[in-house]
Amino acid sequence: MTKHVLTALLLAATTLPLAACVDGPGPGYASTPYAYDGYYDGYYGDVYDGYWGDDGGFYYRRGAGDRRYIRGDNAHFSRETPNGNGNFHAMHGSMTPGRGMNMPHFSGGGGHGFGGHGGGHGGGDHH
Repeated sequence: MTKHVLTALLLAATTLPLAACVDGPGPGYASTPYAYDGYYDGYYGDVYDGYWGDDGGFYYRRGAGDRRYIRGDNAHFSRETPNGNGNFHAMHGSMTPGRGMNMPHFSGGGGHGFGGHGGGHGGGDHH
């Protein structure tokens, strides 16, 4: 094996671990807005936007500058009307995945909201 071939193979091998780190939409990802609806009890404070993951959890950001979505506990987010807990209130909104966003368990959106609401950001404080 020549020195040039070995160098090329080593360079190619060093990029594989970096590609494996991408979780969710990566560079060049384009999507239409993803509508989400549900109920939230306010436990985490204001929620800027989010999505329902394919694992059943709700992933949210606290602000527009956050590049990573955090999974909220199912005790604080629900897709269905919570029974007997007056702390929950409806949340409606939409988000559009951005380039390089870290979005665990995002399946691409479409049809995950149950009311068809959206058109802007929503969240826990109903803005």
